[in-house]
Amino acid sequence: MKKFVLLVLLMGTLTFSQDKSIYDFEVETIAGDSLKLEQYKDNVILIVNTASKCGYTYQYEDLEKLYKKYSKDGLVILGFPCNQFGKQEPGTEKEIKEFCKLNYGVTFPMFSKIDVNGENENPLYSFLKSKTDGKEIKWNFEKFLINKSGKVLERFNSKVKPFDLEDKINGLLK
Repeated sequence: MKKFVLLVLLMGTLTFSQDKSIYDFEVETIAGDSLKLEQYKDNVILIVNTASKCGYTYQYEDLEKLYKKYSKDGLVILGFPCNQFGKQEPGTEKEIKEFCKLNYGVTFPMFSKIDVNGENENPLYSFLKSKTDGKEIKWNFEKFLINKSGKVLERFNSKVKPFDLEDKINGLLK
């Protein structure tokens, strides 16, 4: 019986990942409002799990520069704070928002703190991982690149800096 239940759950997961689109997800903004990702149709999207006390936190600066440079052309960067890696995002949404604005001038959309792995994993991240290598997120500032049609194209680890993706992003915006 346990094997049957597991098989049904796995089949449901496969169906979920095959039928869903990035635009089917609804997320909570850092201000606590509900937002449907379908509002970003026809945009190139870069989704990043973030943290304020991480060795990669400096990437906020380049993410903001990239956003300012290409947002008028259709780039949107979506930041999802996460406290799963070294407890490097301990603050409240209000504290996170203030930190990002004060220290890095962040204007790109930020969202409520989520889990990107495990039992309480956000469904958006389950979807993103299913569309790439299926592996767990290893650390803060992993990135997912999505084209204008909503297709998840690639996943990049934390060491990949935002401007390392500039040529790919620029090519997708044309």
